[in-house]
Amino acid sequence: MDNRTDLSNAQIPPMKRDGMFQRLFGNRNKLAVYTVEQNQNPWKMVLHIFARNRVSKWAGILLFTIVVLVFFGTMLRPVGIGYTEGTQLNLPPSRDYMAAPDDLLRNLYKIENGRSFGVGIDCSGEVFIWGDTRINNKVDIRNVPENLPPLVDISVGDDHVLGRTDAGMLIAWGNDRQRQSHVPWELENIESAQIEAGYQTSAVVDVDGNTHLFGNIKNIDYVQQHKWQGQIEQIAMSVDGVIGLTFDGRLVYLGQQPNFYSRVPEGRFVDVAASAKAFAAVREDGEIIVWGNLSYKGEGRVPEHTSPAVQVDGGRYHFTALLEDGSVIAWGDNTYKQSIVPAWLDGKTVKYLSSDYYQNYALTEDNEFIAWGLKGYLFGSDDFGRDIFIRLLYGGRMTITIAAIAVMIASIIGVVIGGLSGYFGGIIDYLLQRFSEAVASLPLLPFAMMLNVIVGSALAPAQRVYLMMAILGLLSWPDVQRLVRAQVMNVREKEYVLAARAMGVGEMHIMIRYMVPSVLSTVFVSMAEIFVCLILTESSISFLGLGIPLPIPTWGNMLHGANQSIVIQSYWWRWIFVSIALSISVISIRLIGDGLCDAIHLKKREDRRR
Repeated sequence: MDNRTDLSNAQIPPMKRDGMFQRLFGNRNKLAVYTVEQNQNPWKMVLHIFARNRVSKWAGILLFTIVVLVFFGTMLRPVGIGYTEGTQLNLPPSRDYMAAPDDLLRNLYKIENGRSFGVGIDCSGEVFIWGDTRINNKVDIRNVPENLPPLVDISVGDDHVLGRTDAGMLIAWGNDRQRQSHVPWELENIESAQIEAGYQTSAVVDVDGNTHLFGNIKNIDYVQQHKWQGQIEQIAMSVDGVIGLTFDGRLVYLGQQPNFYSRVPEGRFVDVAASAKAFAAVREDGEIIVWGNLSYKGEGRVPEHTSPAVQVDGGRYHFTALLEDGSVIAWGDNTYKQSIVPAWLDGKTVKYLSSDYYQNYALTEDNEFIAWGLKGYLFGSDDFGRDIFIRLLYGGRMTITIAAIAVMIASIIGVVIGGLSGYFGGIIDYLLQRFSEAVASLPLLPFAMMLNVIVGSALAPAQRVYLMMAILGLLSWPDVQRLVRAQVMNVREKEYVLAARAMGVGEMHIMIRYMVPSVLSTVFVSMAEIFVCLILTESSISFLGLGIPLPIPTWGNMLHGANQSIVIQSYWWRWIFVSIALSISVISIRLIGDGLCDAIHLKKREDRRR
């Protein structure tokens, strides 16, 4: 019998696999270099080794995701960088502005929206409230009056609600700083035909055709004892004007100052509505007429329609109209897609339409409820009413672009000076190194701040962006040139370089053919380190208010307001998301640089072994 072991039938023990923690954070030297030994391209070997470093690989994926978001995400929601909105200041993160409760939708009677919240009543008079209802530290729209009776009508303003009971009693709640929620005693039990809540103002039209306004009426052009008292059937209020629709269908201006609003169209009308700066009305024949400050947000561009209009309603800067055939049209400002009628309404007959601020609601004959417009802010809004998520994308694009261009400037200068200094040596090396030391002795952050203030004070915001790129790039190259010089001094004594010289190859050809490829790995690692430094430097300068000025967003100037204690304590969303994005980006770039450095060094060690 053959005592030799039958290797063909031998049981090979399974290879022990590393645990998840070991695979993620294990010894970087324990890499299967021999698996990439077949790759002849050195950069393929480096990239393969880099990919085996899970931390650096995931950092690269994370950074790539951020770059894609900040450069292409803004295309999904293009917003002017100078956009502001006074009704949307410092709103916390929320997506519930149009989240009407199902119990309301099953028996809907009326629904309206305020600046960041919605209020509705069902057919039984029960009140439903949703969205971001907190007006300030003391006022919350959800805090309705005690023992609130069923309501038969509501109107929602910017920060308050006006309601009417079946008995005719007026009830108001919400912000009362301008007395817009304080119903005068003489109006508490008036028999009203219409109630209207606006911006810091409330209005009532009684059944006798008289109008009554209370609240901040000093900021609105309105005459209490106007000559049309007793003739008004309906009113519409903008932020600073009031239009009345008389019983005989005429439009009248209830103020005394000649302005855009006072130029009311002639004819007979059946409905009137207002946006913040314009009015729209429907003639008896269904034609829609718009007047006021039509250059503000495009409210004057009424879309073509074949069916006559029967109703018009207004939001903050847009209008909607219900046509005779049950279809809906919308026009005006489209910042939050409030002027694009959803495709779901195509071919459906709408029986109820309501538009307020940036929200629209439609109820079809099949009792299908459709809402469109502003759902809320994913990351909240800032002190100018701007969407922080959109600003974060625009700011990230600007910050990364500034740092990237500055890194390219610094790398080009560093490679040229370091290459010349290391290759030629002698007096050239001496002069270039003394110049490099002089530049390196300048403190980057203070000197960049000083130059940006002195030179940039006479420049436009867009020009200061280019100035920031140039300043950061011209002050950041000494570290690159020092590394390049050392690498070139090492390579110039190699045999293949000496052989090229002996064969009469030109100096420029030697530098481009042999020197530049040898320093690329060093330059790439150095670029990652400088990239991190420049992102933090630009953000620091802008954070201090000395960098890129508003309205151009950067991550630095978005954090500028965080130096106030009230922002840190009460408006946390204005700084926490920007800080997270900045931290993730910086850490990811640093990890990528470390991974490249480890991969390059490991490849060099393996080359020396072979």
